[in-house]
Amino acid sequence: MSGQLDWIANYIWGIADDVLRDLYVRGKYRDVILPMTVLRRLDAVLEDTKQQVLDMNTRLDELQQVHLGTVRRHTTRVGSSS
Repeated sequence: MSGQLDWIANYIWGIADDVLRDLYVRGKYRDVILPMTVLRRLDAVLEDTKQQVLDMNTRLDELQQVHLGTVRRHTTRVGSSS
């Protein structure tokens, strides 16, 4: 198991050397790789529900637009009456 983990770690750092060279200081690779690894892992874990999450996000965005429109209309009326 440890051998496989070492291979994976070396593989990732090898990609970092090839792709990130001259973009980031070598000591800062972990500042890029760790967040990207976490994001990829979350993406993989949540893959089965991705469409449901995107649909919910769309609905929430629509509700927020309706709410913001209501707030704007209300604040405009309040502001114009004074």
